[in-house]
Amino acid sequence: MASILEKRLKDGSRAYLVRYRTADGAERSKQFKRKRDADAYVSLVEVDRMTGSLIDPRLGRITVGEWWDQWWPTVTNLRASTRARDAQHFKNHIRPVFGDTPIGKVDRTTARKWVALLGAPTGGNLAPATIHKVVQVLNKTMNAALEDRLIAINPVAKLPLPKIEHEEMRFITSDEIWLLAETIDPRYRAFVLVAGFSGLRLGELLGLRWDCVDLARQRIQVLETLVDIEARIDFGPPKTKASFRYVPVPSFVCEALAATGSLQTDGRNLVFQSPEGHPIRPALFRRRFWKPAVRRAGLSPLRIHDLRHTAVSLWIAEGAHPKQVAALAGHASVSVVLDRYGHLYPSQHDDLLTRMERRRQPPSS
Repeated sequence: MASILEKRLKDGSRAYLVRYRTADGAERSKQFKRKRDADAYVSLVEVDRMTGSLIDPRLGRITVGEWWDQWWPTVTNLRASTRARDAQHFKNHIRPVFGDTPIGKVDRTTARKWVALLGAPTGGNLAPATIHKVVQVLNKTMNAALEDRLIAINPVAKLPLPKIEHEEMRFITSDEIWLLAETIDPRYRAFVLVAGFSGLRLGELLGLRWDCVDLARQRIQVLETLVDIEARIDFGPPKTKASFRYVPVPSFVCEALAATGSLQTDGRNLVFQSPEGHPIRPALFRRRFWKPAVRRAGLSPLRIHDLRHTAVSLWIAEGAHPKQVAALAGHASVSVVLDRYGHLYPSQHDDLLTRMERRRQPPSS
């Protein structure tokens, strides 16, 4: 329990020293000139003690940068690509602004100004989706400080963020898939066909090994994905649990895969390799092969991910149920499919109206 000690200062005036202990047993004190201020502080300390929010103010003096350097090495539950992205966001957008600020001095107004600056041309000029990711990193950092009782509240929690405008999805026709397949370097003809008709993500395509390709049963097993982390190729599990899946492959895609052959120059048994026989770096592949082929085919602008959207649109056109699409695409739930591709499903309102008309009350006899 907090106590008040009356003191006589050198100039003859009185002062009131409040003594109390924090949750970890450390003794702290704070001095006031007026008794009523000391009494008010005692009441505040007791309320904080009862609610479990009593924080040692000296702990909040550690800077945001120092806290990150202590806390970040203990974070072990992130994918390698996510970890690299978060570390880059902290280095580029958080440390320059908050790195030398005591963690207890970060306030909500300053955080809001920082968010506004991230999207400003004179600041980061970041897209709304990137701003969300950057703020998430600072939010997680402050939440960890809150859990360690360095601060009483997280000033970054539930900050208002810019609205994310989702990019318009691009769908091409099956004829255009074939056109692109015949235009790109012949070594990657099968790459285009697998992407356009089987809907694998880029990392899943580049991480695909021949052991997971069953040409006889016309299916691909997705077990691994390739990620390029700070100029270092890494292989890891797919994006989500639902991403572990079997994907059916049309016979004409199997024929293209068989023509590709099992090139094992790099010893990793990868289906798609660089011309030198190494794992493909996504950025280099786009620059050397993808963009030139898209331009020659007259399909610009077209992202590799648009072939995944195209595959989904073709499944839906052939009558695939949303649950089936979710399973094939590796989405965690049907709601994701309906949210992104629901507009592709044909309207059944007219058919429903026709059936409901049958419910008309029969004429009385």
